[in-house]
Amino acid sequence: MTACSAAPDAPSAPAAPVVEDKAKAALSVTPESGDAVSPSGPFQVGVTGGALTAVALTGADGRVVQGELTGDRWVATEDLGYGKAYTWSGSAKGRDGADVPVAGSFRTVKPQRLTSASVNVGDHQTYGIAMPVKVTFSAPVQDKAAVQKAMTVKTSVPTEGAWAWLSDREAHWRPREYFKPNTEVSVDVDVYGVPFGGGAYGAEDVHVQFKIADRALVAKANTQTHRFEVYRDGALLHDFPASYGMESDKRAETKGGIHVVQQKEASRKMSNPTFGYKDVPVTWAVLISQNGEFVHENNGTIPSQGKANVSHGCANLSGANAKTFYDLTMIGDPVEVVGSSQQLQASDGDYYDWAFDWATWTSKSAVAS
Repeated sequence: MTACSAAPDAPSAPAAPVVEDKAKAALSVTPESGDAVSPSGPFQVGVTGGALTAVALTGADGRVVQGELTGDRWVATEDLGYGKAYTWSGSAKGRDGADVPVAGSFRTVKPQRLTSASVNVGDHQTYGIAMPVKVTFSAPVQDKAAVQKAMTVKTSVPTEGAWAWLSDREAHWRPREYFKPNTEVSVDVDVYGVPFGGGAYGAEDVHVQFKIADRALVAKANTQTHRFEVYRDGALLHDFPASYGMESDKRAETKGGIHVVQQKEASRKMSNPTFGYKDVPVTWAVLISQNGEFVHENNGTIPSQGKANVSHGCANLSGANAKTFYDLTMIGDPVEVVGSSQQLQASDGDYYDWAFDWATWTSKSAVAS
């Protein structure tokens, strides 16, 4: 009986030779050199073929810029100053064991002037659903596109919105529709180092966070039915008789359109030289336009409330009804006025943002969507 024989082992393949990585370190420095560099950066050093061992960016005054170093990258974590000189130093070690120096120097831009920005909303404050964001600049802005690109609005709830330039010194952001209740909003005006045009640059960044109220309060003011209705989350809470601006004098007629509550005073004195009165005391005054329109108590017009318009532009309510609205409303709530032949416009001041339809509003952006 013949036994089966095992097949002979196949010859093993020769081991691949080990190639030692002896790459030389290659650096990328941003910026390595130059004049008129923006002080907002970026300022960074990267390496391939090795690792950074030390990096420093030092001003002419000897101050070292703060930064963060990882194995293959160093990034500055602060802005630089305007009109200053800076020098790079440090080194990287390549996989070949050789050190490569970090070198270079540059100078930041020296502005002819600085333009500051301020925002109308307060940090960590709460506002009604119609509150627009207004950024006001200390001087006219020539390069609106560059500035607008440096401004962002972020919301916790998906919200379509857009910037519009309402003058050379004012950019406003508003949502297409009212904010959803409980929306959290962050505004970042990152204009430090940004060219404003004409030799001007941004003075500093501005960052604000605010929140939209947990309810949607909307007042509907009808100058023809002489009613003032208050809705919360779509449900009618109150239907008050009211008197609005008299139509016999167009200067006194209450303006139509969406107004925004801007200020509340438990008592104040009203003056209007045009119509010949001064320091008339009223209570529960809610400012809804910078043209002087308020919702307030006027017990003297109670006989006309619900029947005729006899005021000089304000919405008159009885004392009890005015207090009810005063207690319910907050800054940023909308007051929708209908029935008037006169509409809110630029001459009325803040806030006439909602007087624009969406196409007109977005056409005022300096950046194409």
